[in-house]
Amino acid sequence: MKERIITGIIALPALILYVYFAGPFLFSLLVFVVTALALNEFHQIVLPDGRWVERHLATGLGALLSLLIASMNTVPVLAGLSLVTVFWLAWFLFRFHDLETVMQQIGLIFLGIFYLVIPLAHLGALATLDSGKLWIFFILLLTMASDTAAYFVGVSLGRHKLYPAISPNKSIEGAVGGMAGAALAVVIATMWFLPEIGFLDGLFLALILGPLAQIGDLIESMLKRSFGVKDSGGLIPGHGGLLDRLDSLILIFPVVYYFALLKDF
Repeated sequence: MKERIITGIIALPALILYVYFAGPFLFSLLVFVVTALALNEFHQIVLPDGRWVERHLATGLGALLSLLIASMNTVPVLAGLSLVTVFWLAWFLFRFHDLETVMQQIGLIFLGIFYLVIPLAHLGALATLDSGKLWIFFILLLTMASDTAAYFVGVSLGRHKLYPAISPNKSIEGAVGGMAGAALAVVIATMWFLPEIGFLDGLFLALILGPLAQIGDLIESMLKRSFGVKDSGGLIPGHGGLLDRLDSLILIFPVVYYFALLKDF
């Protein structure tokens, strides 16, 4: 957690500047690269070494699919998902290798689509909304505040384990601190750059997004523990992989997108 906070503090200004100044092409490029890197780490974890062709194919196709889904154009999106489904089922039919594990491997490919491709595509979709970039800044602020508060409250006051089977170092006190940090972020965003949120909507967002950030962290921990790895990758020396930095954000992108769409701001 400490490493995540340090990385966030260092990278946040550069990311904010990129998001603020990036046009549609550059932002789509960001979504493509982030999705590809995260998928690559995911497939390195879940697929065996003998499936290196599938790893690269799934990463490339998934990153392209994220751009298609980000358009939120129903027909192309459904067509893309259908084609990818047919492709992978046919691919593994003729390259099954081991009948005892092939269905598990197919399922893991599709898990990558639902766990990473679709949520990250909502980041691209969010940027197309009128206040989309402000909502992205809001997400970054909320997750950073939640992570930071959870860490410091957990270190200073943590006594009761939150979920030791998945993440032994996390505490209930830290989780409560994370919720408080998320609530504070909502208040700051409302007063600073998103006054449209209001009290009730702000309360809703704090109660939903605060836990989702922590659930996303736990899900990635579950993934790594189930495959016996410590970090998702080595992209960030000393701090793990990109997926280790994205875990708190992944589940939040779709919720914020549909909330902003529903509220029309």
